[in-house]
Amino acid sequence: MTLIILGLGSSALAQTYNTFEPSKTQFMLRGYGHTGFEYLDTGGEQESTFLGATFAPIFLYKHSDKLMFEAELEFELEGNELKTGLEYADVMYVLNKHMTVRAGKFLLPFGTFMERLHPAWINRLPSRPLGFGHDGIAPASDIGVELRGAFDLGGPKLNYAVYVTNGPRIKDGSEEPEEAGMLDFGYYEDVNLAKALGGRIGLLPLSDSSMEWGISAYTTNSTGAEDSDYKDVGAFLWALDLSYVKSITPLQGVVDIKAQYNSSNVDTATYYEIEDGISEPYSFDNQSSSFYTQLSYRPIMSGSDFMKQLEFVGRYSDFNAPEGAEWEEKSTQYAFGLNYWLSWRSVVKFSYQTTKMEGGHDSDGTTRTNGLFVHWAIGF
Repeated sequence: MTLIILGLGSSALAQTYNTFEPSKTQFMLRGYGHTGFEYLDTGGEQESTFLGATFAPIFLYKHSDKLMFEAELEFELEGNELKTGLEYADVMYVLNKHMTVRAGKFLLPFGTFMERLHPAWINRLPSRPLGFGHDGIAPASDIGVELRGAFDLGGPKLNYAVYVTNGPRIKDGSEEPEEAGMLDFGYYEDVNLAKALGGRIGLLPLSDSSMEWGISAYTTNSTGAEDSDYKDVGAFLWALDLSYVKSITPLQGVVDIKAQYNSSNVDTATYYEIEDGISEPYSFDNQSSSFYTQLSYRPIMSGSDFMKQLEFVGRYSDFNAPEGAEWEEKSTQYAFGLNYWLSWRSVVKFSYQTTKMEGGHDSDGTTRTNGLFVHWAIGF
């Protein structure tokens, strides 16, 4: 009797499994990598080095037409160490053709540079503009939930994103006194009950979608730990961005213009510096700003196959940190580049860059740094 029951059970299970439909899941590996050479001259001090390769694999998993997952890892040789990081990892669900929700760690749509343009094979220059990256004021990623989508307005188009995240932490100077008052982004756990709210609206006013204007905002009423003196120190950040990409026949090529302005406003707070063993309080108007504009031209309509692969790039950027802060700074940077495209996703970049910095927590005076860069980047 037991054998009969087991036999029937096995048959029933087999019938159940056989009714499953074939899997519709899909998995894809994408990413990018880059390496290069840099030569820097800072006031008579020279430095030259070949750069260790950076590898950034991107994992894409499609569970169904509505449910997806994405993640990007980063492996970078810096100094004598291998640094690893998780750029983003989030789950996405398509609610309808106008709305997609995602949750996890994701790139923030604060302007467009960090979300769309920072990968090495997409960024037209080897470096990032001032105000982005380490010690920058533009948030790159955070953990939370986001709703985004787009609408066709009958010619013009509109895209939007709104999100809630853990938000930034303020540096109180206890570990790095020279960075007191800076915002630190991308923590994995929140240190207070408040959350950050943000969003971006992008308008493509032309029927060919060659131009996009965007406005972003990001705010929180608490950047300090729940039990700290900085619990009620809030922050409000906003940004404006522009993109214009157009094939212009008289110029025999494609013109690509990018620009973004960032503003960071943090509530005034009291910090402490140690002088001769005595703790001295100080405060400052904690407002920072940065801006960049970039123009590139690629003669894709040229009769020369060699010229078609070339791209000419110029960029100006500046950064202003608060007066009175230990990290007070006024910097301007000019960068010029010549790129050779081996394919649509592999490029060799030659660039000259000069940066003038007044102040900064690594210097009390004015420094000028000139640099030559050769980078090879590939997307896959």
